[in-house]
Amino acid sequence: MVPLVRTIVGLVLGGIVARLATMLGRFHSNHNSARSAVTRRGFVRNAALGSVATVLAGSAISFYQFFTPNKTGAFGGDINVSASQVPAVGAPPLKNAQGKFWLVQNDDGVLALYWKCVHLGCTVPWDANRSEFVCPCHGSVYDSNGVRISGPAPRPLDLMGVTIDSSGNVIVNTGEITIRGGYNPDQATPYSA
Repeated sequence: MVPLVRTIVGLVLGGIVARLATMLGRFHSNHNSARSAVTRRGFVRNAALGSVATVLAGSAISFYQFFTPNKTGAFGGDINVSASQVPAVGAPPLKNAQGKFWLVQNDDGVLALYWKCVHLGCTVPWDANRSEFVCPCHGSVYDSNGVRISGPAPRPLDLMGVTIDSSGNVIVNTGEITIRGGYNPDQATPYSA
C-alpha cells in the first residue's frame, strides 16, 4: 500500500513542479529574442563531452580510492602488550596480528620487529624448528633480532618504536617504523619484569 501511495504522491507533486517550472520559464523568457533550438551537432557534442567528463571523474575517484590506504584496525597507532605476554629472553617471539609485529626479548632488551620482509613485502613468519624468521616468498632468513642471515633481502627487518610503562607493559608505536642497517644494542629498549 505504501509504495502505491508514494507513487501517486510523486506523480502529483511532479506534475505540479513541472507546471510551476513552465510558468516561471514563461515569465523569465525574453519576448524580443528568438527561441534558440538545440541543433543535432550541439546535442552530440554535449553528449560526448558529458560522457568523457563522467568517465574521467570516475577514473579520478577510482585512482584516489585505490591509492589511499585503508585505515583499518590498530596498525599505525600505539598497541599495548601486557607484561604477562612479553616473551622471556631466548623464548620464541610474540606475534601481534593487530600491529603487524613480532615482539622479541634478548639480553639487551625488547625489540618490535615489523613482520614485512624488506625484500618484497611478504609477511615473515617465525620458524620454531630453525629458531629463525624465514620468508616464504623468496627465502630470506633473519635471526631472532631480525638481522638478515641469507637470501635476497638487502637489510634487517625494520623496527617499531617501543616504550615501557611503569607496570612493565610494552607500548609499541606501529606508526614509527625505523629502517636499520644492522643490529646495535642501542636499538633494544631495556626491559626488566
